[in-house]
Amino acid sequence: MPSNSHPVSLPARPVLTPLWTPEQIAKRVADLAAEIDQDYVSNPPVLVGALKGAFIFLADLVRAIQTPVEIEFMRLSSYDAGTASSGRVRISSSPEREAIEGRPVILIEDILDTGLTTSAALRHLRRKRPSSLTVCTLLDRPERRVVDVKADYAGFTFSGHFVVGYGLDYDQQYRGLPGIYALDAGAQHQ
Repeated sequence: MPSNSHPVSLPARPVLTPLWTPEQIAKRVADLAAEIDQDYVSNPPVLVGALKGAFIFLADLVRAIQTPVEIEFMRLSSYDAGTASSGRVRISSSPEREAIEGRPVILIEDILDTGLTTSAALRHLRRKRPSSLTVCTLLDRPERRVVDVKADYAGFTFSGHFVVGYGLDYDQQYRGLPGIYALDAGAQHQ
């Protein structure tokens, strides 16, 4: 397991610098679960996980939430290859209307960055008429926002850095890292 004080260097790969350890993430996930439990104790929500990036966060969050929840998924993408968003959001799958109509829904995101993907997901989900719709994101980077969308629940707020690990990827790599790392790929930026 990488140390917090030293960058992790993988052969022929970019340098990865630890930002949040597995223990820090677990603590914050537990805190978010407690907030959700408090807010939804009498009206269990449907959690809609944004694939692929949010799958690890969603799994840990579901295990930490005490309130009964249902789980659905949306498959969204705005990145082609590399670290720059394409600016185009593609929704290739989403919950059926019957699964969320009239129910409180929490969109579970890995990262809220420009807001384009989250905004598109929220527009799409609103058409299915949930009773309420909120956003829970593990990572929030408001400095990059280009649309007005906010997280109702946010694990960590940060600036700069393209990040990987704990479900977040770079060209489909690094999702399985247990912590969250800043990726230093020279002049590449997220």
